[in-house]
Amino acid sequence: MKKIGCILLMFFCLSCLKEEAVPVVVDFDYEVINNDYSIPVSIIFFNRTEGADDYEWRFEGANISRSVDRNPGVIIFNEKGTQTISLTATNIDGSEDTKTLEIKIDDPVTIDFTATSVNNLFPPATYNIRNDSEGANSFIWTFEEGEPESSTEENPEGIVFETPGEHQIFLEVSNGRETYTKDTTVVVLPYLVADFNSEIDFKDDDYQIPVKVKFINTSISATDYTWTFEGATITSSNEKDIELIFNEVGEQQITLIAENGKEVKSKTQRITFFRNTNLRELKNVKLGVNTAHQNNSIGSFFSIAERKVYTKEQITRETEKMVDIVFYGLNSTFIRNEFISPDLLSNTPFTSIQNPKKTVFINAQELCNCPIALTSQQFDEMEDDNLLHNLTIVSDDNLSFSDSVTPRIILFKTQEGEKGAIKINQFVEDGDDSYILIDIKVQKETR
Repeated sequence: MKKIGCILLMFFCLSCLKEEAVPVVVDFDYEVINNDYSIPVSIIFFNRTEGADDYEWRFEGANISRSVDRNPGVIIFNEKGTQTISLTATNIDGSEDTKTLEIKIDDPVTIDFTATSVNNLFPPATYNIRNDSEGANSFIWTFEEGEPESSTEENPEGIVFETPGEHQIFLEVSNGRETYTKDTTVVVLPYLVADFNSEIDFKDDDYQIPVKVKFINTSISATDYTWTFEGATITSSNEKDIELIFNEVGEQQITLIAENGKEVKSKTQRITFFRNTNLRELKNVKLGVNTAHQNNSIGSFFSIAERKVYTKEQITRETEKMVDIVFYGLNSTFIRNEFISPDLLSNTPFTSIQNPKKTVFINAQELCNCPIALTSQQFDEMEDDNLLHNLTIVSDDNLSFSDSVTPRIILFKTQEGEKGAIKINQFVEDGDDSYILIDIKVQKETR
């Protein structure tokens, strides 16, 4: 029996010597989720190891540093730089193998920049760039219509844009694996233009000195202004807009020099002023008969200061204070006509007005037995107020007239004391809308 046992033991030992140990071959790969290598980076690992029973993963810069799972799932890396991942595997036969990989984890890439003008936005406009991007190591700039047109500097400076308008700046950044783009728009203001308009004061629109003029600056892309004036109360100014009085007869020159630190331009205008005749002339004024006024088609009320005719509906508490002349025409046949003082409307079909002015009229020089007279020819030849100044107009004649005499001259004196004459050039029959067509010459000021 002992002999048989020894034989069996030798058989089993020989069988064991013939078996070979299973080797461990470690292999793994990974996939970066969304291919995003910027912190935080999520990576899933795939274990391809053969012949192993046990596993030990080591992760640098990750949310876990060690795992013994065959497949550890998604590992999140929160530290930038080159991180090492290793997998060591063993089996029961004592075989062991290790694989190590390195993964580069990037800073998160952000792109941002600011373009700032160096001096001002007038052409040529110069811009400096402050690059606020992070996580990138290459920069490609493009400057639309700029000089230079492109740059690879991190913070380019001295970019010049010559042409007015909007210009785009493009930036492309990269960390070698990811690329981002951003653009912005910068503005170059228009080229410098020196220009201005002049507005003559309403009461001085006959250009007879003294004349008040307002100059409105319409220059473009200017910051500083220098005005020079001929024949005015001042000779120069640095204001943007200015109002002043011209008191010299003749052609006067006004010059505006506009600057913006880069350019200088000028504009010159010439205005001719005339001697003061103290005579205001108003032509082709329409005054309606009673029905035209009441129907609001052609007014019968007139303001010398405003040079405006008012119909019934246009007479308000504000406008009634301006009325100097009221024409009363009975009807379209013009058999009875009269110029009436605004304070005597109670004797007419017109509605009385509050705080009326008093104007004295001489409606019919041929009937009033007045010691004064003014002919149509004298009216036409009147170039100053001398004739009017020498007239004595002290009372209303309360006379009416028809259309039998044309042209007809009516004399008047305003409440303020200015003397004037009305010339009726035409009696126009048009039913309820009949009217007279008149010229007026009146003193601008009493003297």
